[in-house]
Amino acid sequence: MIEINLLPGKKGKKAAAGGAGFKLALPDFRGLLASIKNPWLLVASVTSLIVVGGGLLWFITQSTRLRVLQNRRVEVQAEKRRFDVVIAQKRQSERIRDSLVAEIQVIRGIDADRYIWPHVLDQITKALPPYTWLTGISVAGGGNVAPGSPGALPVAGSGTDSIGRPQVRIWITGSTVDIQAFTTFLRQLAASPWLTDVTPATTSTVIEADRPVTAFNVAVRFRVADSVYIRTVPLTQSAR
Repeated sequence: MIEINLLPGKKGKKAAAGGAGFKLALPDFRGLLASIKNPWLLVASVTSLIVVGGGLLWFITQSTRLRVLQNRRVEVQAEKRRFDVVIAQKRQSERIRDSLVAEIQVIRGIDADRYIWPHVLDQITKALPPYTWLTGISVAGGGNVAPGSPGALPVAGSGTDSIGRPQVRIWITGSTVDIQAFTTFLRQLAASPWLTDVTPATTSTVIEADRPVTAFNVAVRFRVADSVYIRTVPLTQSAR
């Protein structure tokens, strides 16, 4: 409502003086509270507001965590698929390795006793000193037929080592005119990488051609030498 004073005077001046400034008035909380007839309704309203605000905040927090976990799950699934491929390749390689190892063991089992006799004769020949000759070489429990050869008898003194390589016990008989040559023969046999357990069994003095000689009997055990002592050569060579 607008009031116009047509008569000048103090009232007009007071009104002009009062309208010159700006005055901020706070709401009357007491009157507002006094106008509320049911205070429990206010409490319920405030509680509902707090519950709704807390639920909304919890929903936002859980939604954020859910998105983070979903991204993490996608990364873990991709990593699992990658490792599944690696594990499958590793298992395939292990199966191939086991198959190759089994084939190698079969080949070693076939070739284990094929070259025993050549190695034995070669090593005994290299260890034989001058003025010493042999009268017999035989496998313990059988004749002088190489193990693995056709007609070979079961070898009583043979066996295998920890990795399945054959060990054959062999008897060596011979004579010498010098006892020191016999000692040298034993020492050189023991130094051979293909022979082990060199044991002199018996020695005796006999007369041969009106001369005293020392007859001896030596027991040795054949073993497959280390790979550093094995040298392979081709069976055929091209001639130029």
